[in-house]
Amino acid sequence: MIKFNEQAKIDSVNGALALRPHINEIIDEICKAGYTNICWLGIGGTWASGMQATIHMKEMSAIETWAENAAEYLTTGNKRIGEGTIVVLSSVTGNTKEVVDAVKKCKEAGAKVIAFLDYDKAALLDLVDYSIVYPVNEQLKFFMVADRFMFNNGEFADYEDMYKEFEQHLAAALVEVEKKAEPFAMEYAKKHCDDEIHYFVGAGNQWGATYSYAMCTWEEQLWIKTKSISAPEFFHGMFEIVTKHTPVTVYVGEDAQRPLSERVVKFIPNICENYTIVDTKDYELKGISEKYRRHISHLVLRCINNRVDVHMEIETRHPMDIRRYYRRLDY
Repeated sequence: MIKFNEQAKIDSVNGALALRPHINEIIDEICKAGYTNICWLGIGGTWASGMQATIHMKEMSAIETWAENAAEYLTTGNKRIGEGTIVVLSSVTGNTKEVVDAVKKCKEAGAKVIAFLDYDKAALLDLVDYSIVYPVNEQLKFFMVADRFMFNNGEFADYEDMYKEFEQHLAAALVEVEKKAEPFAMEYAKKHCDDEIHYFVGAGNQWGATYSYAMCTWEEQLWIKTKSISAPEFFHGMFEIVTKHTPVTVYVGEDAQRPLSERVVKFIPNICENYTIVDTKDYELKGISEKYRRHISHLVLRCINNRVDVHMEIETRHPMDIRRYYRRLDY
């Protein structure tokens, strides 16, 4: 397999899971002191990860939580952010202008900020209350925060058992997903590398990943036009422009919103023959109990798309680290 370092991938996931004691120490301190609500702050892909955490908590918890777009917050504000608000964010560089400015505004409002950063040299380090430096694995880190808040709120009785399984088996299981996805990814990339536009549909904790994948990967990195749509909204506009030949990919996860994607899966063959269904249930997660799969189906999707990315880069002859405008022009 090209661009596949099995041990590095295992070490990366296990390294992220090893952050849990530190994360728990932070969350336990916050819970002991008391808090009002949780805001997942971001922009672009990090905002999308916040959407995933919000849906995850929405299904399980009564804690008030939402995903806040940093640029919108800088213009519109949000009266819910203030004393007692816990802001959670992730940043690769730690110097994204909108996020840095939004953190300053959150702090002025009295909020406390937890930041996950990929590098230990970042403007955000001096602004936040708590920082954890560890690269990638953004959604996993966010979910560990959310899960600890819910556990402390008496809403996640299986928390310890689930993470015991994750720490023993998740990294290896996700590597096996990538291996199994390889033939699919090769075929998919050959089929869609020349698409004029591609439509992606998802729901639940897959929706943020669907939006982010379409925008951050295919548009920003591959320069292919896309449209992402949530499964419940597919039947309110978008499906009227789908024809026999329209490229459509439907992502089907395993959380409470799975039936919303299944509805699209059932309907799409009636109008289209150029569709692809990616169902996380088709991939074994050895050592992970069935009841815990719904919490990590978005990670399975990420593994599948990791292999798609490799082969899209090959088929398009377009290195994914090239940008036309991002961080190249003043905007």
